[in-house]
Amino acid sequence: MSGNNSLATFEDKADGLWRNARLADMAENAGVTEHGAVAVVDGRIAYAGPESAVPESLTALPAIDCGGRLLTPSLVDCHTHLVFGGDRAMEFEMRLNGASYEEIARAGGGIVSTVSATRALSVDELVAVSLPRLDTLLAEGVSTVEIKSGYGLTVEAELNMLRAARRLGEIRPVRVVTSWLAAHAAPAEYKGRNRDYIRDVVLPGLELAHAERLVDAVDGFCEGIAFSVEEMRIVFDRAKELGLPVKLHAEQLSNLGGAKMAASYGALSCEHLEYLDAEGADALAKAGTVAVLLPGAFYTLREKQAPPVALLRAAGARMALSTDCNPGTSPLTSLLLTLNMGATLFGLTVEECLAGATREAARALGLLEETGTLEAGKSADFTLWNATRPAELVYRIGFNPLHARVFKGRKVSQ
Repeated sequence: MSGNNSLATFEDKADGLWRNARLADMAENAGVTEHGAVAVVDGRIAYAGPESAVPESLTALPAIDCGGRLLTPSLVDCHTHLVFGGDRAMEFEMRLNGASYEEIARAGGGIVSTVSATRALSVDELVAVSLPRLDTLLAEGVSTVEIKSGYGLTVEAELNMLRAARRLGEIRPVRVVTSWLAAHAAPAEYKGRNRDYIRDVVLPGLELAHAERLVDAVDGFCEGIAFSVEEMRIVFDRAKELGLPVKLHAEQLSNLGGAKMAASYGALSCEHLEYLDAEGADALAKAGTVAVLLPGAFYTLREKQAPPVALLRAAGARMALSTDCNPGTSPLTSLLLTLNMGATLFGLTVEECLAGATREAARALGLLEETGTLEAGKSADFTLWNATRPAELVYRIGFNPLHARVFKGRKVSQ
C-alpha cells in the first residue's frame, strides 16, 4: 500500500472464534501456542489461548479458520515524526560525502531545515503528504502509531502538526497517539536563546494543545545541539502541572544524563540511548521507563556506538523498537524492517524484537492495558501472518507476510 489512492478501510466485524492459529499472544513468557484461538466479542478479546480450552460460552461463535498461520498482536510504532513537509534527500547526500549529523545541524541543517517546508503547509496539506507514509505502516500490520510535533517551531505550526495527526486517526483505521515535541530544536529566530523559545513557544503552545485535546504526552530533545537537562526540566514541570506524561530523546550523541532526569519524572519512555550508562539504565528500570531503540537512525547516520543492550538487560529495563520515521535521520516506514535491524544491528533476540514492537511499544505509550498483547478484555487488535513462527517476521528483509489485520474488532481491507 502506498500513495493517497491506496486506502486502508474497514470491512466488517471480526466477532467470532479465530481458531487453528499459531498464537503468539506476547504476554509475559508466553511463547507460541500451537492450535491457538482468539475469541472476539463486541470488538474486545473474550479469550486468547489454546483452542482446547475455549470456554463453552464462546464455542458457538462463528469460526474463522486461520489455517495454521501465525497470529500476533498488531504492531505498534511508538516513536515517529510522521507529519512533516518536504524531504532531506540533499542532506543524505551530504552525509555520504562525510558530513556528520552534528556538523549538518550546526550548519543550519538537520531538524531546522524541515521547518520552512512544514510551516508552509495547511493542516489539509500536511494530512495529504503524510498519508502515504501512514498507509505504508498500516500495510505491515500496524494498529497504533505515535506521531510527534516538532517541525513547526511556532505555536500555530506545532498545533497544526498535531491537528493533522488527529485527522489521520479519523480517516484511517489506526490508533494515533500524539506527543508535543516543540522542544525539538530552537528555530533560527531564537538561535542561542533556548529559554526564551521555551517561554514564548514551547510552554504556551503546550497549554493550547492541551486545551484543544491535541496532546497525549510531552517530549523533548535533550542533547548538546538541542536542549539541556535543566531546560527540559522547565518543560517537564509544566507537563506535570497539566497531568501529561513525558518522554525524552536522550543520550543519542552524548551522555548528558537526560535519561536519568526523565526517569525521575516517571517518563513513559526514553529514546535512542546510544550513550546511556549503567546508572541511566538502572534509573530507567527502576522507574518503569521503556528504552525505545531506533535502529533506523543508527543505520542512516552510520553511527558506531550502538545502544547498550547488555546494560539494559542487566538492569531489567524494558526495550521497545520503533521506526523513528522522519525526513532526515530515519526516513523509514517499515516496522518489519526495523525488527530485522534491531536483531542484526543491536543484537536483540527474536522475542525481544517482536515484544519491542507490540507489548513494550504499547507500554511506552501508556497503552498496555488496551493493546500490545492478546489477553481477555483488551481491544481486538491482531494480525494474521503468512508465517508459522515469529522468527519469520524478523529475519526477512523487504518482505511483507501480512495475511489479515483486525483493529478494534473490525477487519481491515488493505
